[in-house]
Amino acid sequence: MSRLRLLSAAALFAVAANSHASSFIVTTDTIVDALKATSDATSDVTSSFRDNKIVRAARDDAASFVASDGVIRGVKLESAFDHIRHQVPGLNATDAQLAQAILTI
Repeated sequence: MSRLRLLSAAALFAVAANSHASSFIVTTDTIVDALKATSDATSDVTSSFRDNKIVRAARDDAASFVASDGVIRGVKLESAFDHIRHQVPGLNATDAQLAQAILTI
């Protein structure tokens, strides 16, 4: 009888461990896919605006914006934000994300 209980407990443990592992994998895949989509969107924006004069002119303002944690907002940076959001209306990026993207160009 104790052997049957031991086998039952082992089988129950194996099923429980498998369900936790599969939910971990699903969660991990979801997070990785979301990060990849965000990275791809940022990469697409930076590559498409690499040669844009308005965006390139805003680099110094973007550096000031990032360094001041959003306090300093230059005119050229505001113009670049407007230009980017007009060109890519579906982009859901914050001003800080856009400023950092401008700095990477």
